[in-house]
Amino acid sequence: MNTFGRFYRCTTFGESHGKALGVVIDGAPSGIPFCEDDIIPFLQRRRPGLSPLSTPRKEEDMPEILSGVFNGKTTGTPIAIIVRNTSQNSADYEPLKDLCRPGHADYTYDARYGHENRDWRGGGRSSGRETVARVLGGSLAAKILAEHGVTFESRIVSIHGETAPEKFESVILAAKENGDSVGGVAEVRVRGLPAGIGNPVFGKLDALLAAAVMSIGAVKGVEIGDGFAAADVFGSENNDCMRSDMRSDSSSPISTISSDSSSPVKFLSNHAGGILGGISNGNDIVIRFAVKPTPSISKAQETVDTDGKNADISVKGRHDPCIVPRILVVAECMTAMTILDSLMESSSAKF
Repeated sequence: MNTFGRFYRCTTFGESHGKALGVVIDGAPSGIPFCEDDIIPFLQRRRPGLSPLSTPRKEEDMPEILSGVFNGKTTGTPIAIIVRNTSQNSADYEPLKDLCRPGHADYTYDARYGHENRDWRGGGRSSGRETVARVLGGSLAAKILAEHGVTFESRIVSIHGETAPEKFESVILAAKENGDSVGGVAEVRVRGLPAGIGNPVFGKLDALLAAAVMSIGAVKGVEIGDGFAAADVFGSENNDCMRSDMRSDSSSPISTISSDSSSPVKFLSNHAGGILGGISNGNDIVIRFAVKPTPSISKAQETVDTDGKNADISVKGRHDPCIVPRILVVAECMTAMTILDSLMESSSAKF
């Protein structure tokens, strides 16, 4: 399961301390202007070492397009992009190679693949650095969607329960000082997607989006629109009522106007988060997700080794005290790939 998507397909590869990470994009339309400069702003947003709130690991994260682009435009053939690792320090992980780090995938990867086959350097494929490849694939998807008027924005909703943005940094730094870490809640909003995109039953757009965002390693919960809060209100409070600006003498059926972003049908609220019955309704799509605290902390913890014997562990090295600020662009990119994939499936999409 290293390939994501049905029509816009991204196969990712690479490990945290390997030579490079990358993606092969298949299904991208031809004729799209695209170069490394289109990717760099996305990578800069998730790049490590830019502030005291992130890991001090220094990576330039410069992308290299190897194929699928000619004379500055996509050719319609597979696009291969890599980012080379230049600042890995595998020696930091040598003392931990036979220990199962709490909160990490060491134990489950051992159970699935066998200890002798797991790359223990920085977590290997299970490392958060794996998300570099997702950003590579999502950057092109976001550019294609922007040409169709679909845009993305994201924000931090809370850090460790704190909702005041001016206090986020102090909460994160306090945890770092204490040898600990914190998580939070973030949000991605999709603007400009017309009504009618998605499928009912097992192909629901919200189900696909939830799966895409949930596939990011640190994400432990996803909600669309009001999400879990909808369970605590009445139907009269949760329903998104509608009005129309269409003239009373017009004979146009709703099916001819609901797929246009300028539709006269307007929702008076957006509790559903832009999706009804698994299909977009023209409102902003709102996705919120819970991000767990970074599992690598210097506080002593109880664990076991690969022989099943009890042990204690304290994880040293270079780690984020909070993943939330750098995960925003990753979630945007996973959302962009999902939206583009659904648009390409729709007969109403013109590429």
